[in-house]
Amino acid sequence: MEFQYFEGETFDKIKFTDYPLLKGEYEFCTFLNCDFSNADLSGIRFSESKFIDCNLSNADLNNTSLQDVKFLNCKMLGLHFNKCNEFGFAVLFENCQLNHSSFFQVKLSRSKFMDSQLQGVDFVQSELKNSMIVNCDLLDAIFDNTNMEKADFRDSRNYNIDPEINNVKHAKFSMPDVIGLLNKYNLKIDS
Repeated sequence: MEFQYFEGETFDKIKFTDYPLLKGEYEFCTFLNCDFSNADLSGIRFSESKFIDCNLSNADLNNTSLQDVKFLNCKMLGLHFNKCNEFGFAVLFENCQLNHSSFFQVKLSRSKFMDSQLQGVDFVQSELKNSMIVNCDLLDAIFDNTNMEKADFRDSRNYNIDPEINNVKHAKFSMPDVIGLLNKYNLKIDS
């Protein structure tokens, strides 16, 4: 199959489960209201592109390149970002549902997660240095040997982070949810 190149194109209301996305490189492209659920996106390169109001749940991201890609108002359940091509990996998520996705060992420095659901997300051994995870729901998210140095967690909630096994040096948290750093001690704290 020939490798295609697309630049500055807009794809609107396409169900890529019926019509597979052509293998290739998508640069400065916009995907609006598209359905990629269970689609094969393996080996495709997205660069400086946007996904708006799309469903990417359970898509195959094996060796997929995401370089300066923005996801806005997207449903992205069960994605394995740990299978993406790590070269130039840079993402922004705003108002997205990323529940039960995996960022295991992914370098997410300077990535942004804003106003999103991150329930049950795997951040084990990931690099979140200087990233923003602002106003997100982190219920049952897993942090283990994760570098969160200088990360911004302000207004995020429901996290359970053990500072003894994660690097939280100079990270930013807000009240009252900063208590999530003390959960392992089973303390009773009155407000």
